Amino acid sequence: VQLVESGGGLVQPGESLTLSCEASGFIFRNYAMSWYRQAPGNERELVAAIGSPGGLTDYADSVKGRFTISRDNANNRLYLHMNSLKLEDTAVYYCTAPRFGSWGQGTQVTVSS
Repeated sequence: VQLVESGGGLVQPGESLTLSCEASGFIFRNYAMSWYRQAPGNERELVAAIGSPGGLTDYADSVKGRFTISRDNANNRLYLHMNSLKLEDTAVYYCTAPRFGSWGQGTQVTVSS
């Protein structure tokens, strides 16, 4: 199982960013997927989750209404669309396949004015 995140960067408050996770080594469409994040000094926390093959989603209260998780099963990709970003969204974001306990290397999102 391999998960490779991309799309992080430096943005200003209120801006948007879309993260991508390319999955390989398993039948992507068959498994639920999640995004987590970890800010300095904090524990890793669940941001959003999506069922298989898609449709059912769940979000942390802190991102509801601002973030959208989606998946492209044809291309084995997971996305996190982030709108109205806040300073407190700054963290390393990780893609995970919970069934396998596998994690990507993470992508840094920094929200700063």
